Amino acid sequence: MEALAERLSHLDAEAGGALRVVMFYDTLMRRRVDLPALVRASAGLAECVAGVRLHGTGRVIRVGPDGRRTADAGGDASVQLPIVLDEEEIGLAWLERPGEPVPLDDLVLARLAIAVAGVVERYGPARTTMADPALIELVIGGDTDEAGRARALRLLGFGADVPVRVAAVRSELPLDRVAGAICPGRPVKAAPLAGVGVILASTVDMARFPAGVHAGVGAAGSPECSWREARTALRFTTAREPVVRYAGLGALALLAQVPPEVVRANADVAAIACLAGQPDELATLDAYCATGSLRRAADRLHLHHSSIARRLDQLGKALGFDLTEPAGLVRVRLALTAWRLLGD
Repeated sequence: MEALAERLSHLDAEAGGALRVVMFYDTLMRRRVDLPALVRASAGLAECVAGVRLHGTGRVIRVGPDGRRTADAGGDASVQLPIVLDEEEIGLAWLERPGEPVPLDDLVLARLAIAVAGVVERYGPARTTMADPALIELVIGGDTDEAGRARALRLLGFGADVPVRVAAVRSELPLDRVAGAICPGRPVKAAPLAGVGVILASTVDMARFPAGVHAGVGAAGSPECSWREARTALRFTTAREPVVRYAGLGALALLAQVPPEVVRANADVAAIACLAGQPDELATLDAYCATGSLRRAADRLHLHHSSIARRLDQLGKALGFDLTEPAGLVRVRLALTAWRLLGD
């Protein structure tokens, strides 16, 4: 190969240089270098700043041509390229060259992106986020035997001793971005299944779900059971509470098991349904049920407490019971929640 590169350099300087770039990265991969060493070598080869960012973990490696790490944020990229693994974009690689790119920059960047994907595949905690839906279905399916479930988990990258939690997600954001956000740096897999996003994760950071995502999260343990819990919790999500843990539902989870025809026939639920076209009244009920306090509901809606009191009095007359009494608050909470479950 070196002899060929030497011969090509005499015939075509650019072709010889391109072959040397390929050989350079082949050597790095044979030596099984890690990501910092790979970026450092690339910066030295290109004689400019080189950088890599991984979407799933948020990790950024940015190295100057002298081999020293630099701040994660810096100058503008002169050329950049997505890092792709198993048809999923897992990150971004770039070069920061003052002035115009040089002829071999595109090749250097392409080989850097390929090499990073190889390193992530070999050493990454969750090589790619998106998974085969068939494997996900085996893990969470009720008909799967334990041996088949364990094998599917191994194929997805989860160790036998790693507890798995399941999240059921509805989101316009890419599912891999949601999964990477809630479980950074740990095993996590995701796939769409029957109109719902399914995320298998070794841990779930509830505070890291992106805005606009509705998610139900099951407990760690049996993936089959966690999936059932996650789907139930997803039904209880609202604009005010877009992320719900099944464990936090308590006895409210029982409402999800009541047949819809029984719920519709209930007088309190039917009365709530009559308010469906009155968003202000529904917002008042929601705020009051969420806070359990007239004044706190007023603060949440940015209204005077006397306005909320008048609304609750009128709503109580429409519903047929006093909302300000403890029993009335319990009734309206249950009725509002049950009515929402009908629209799931």
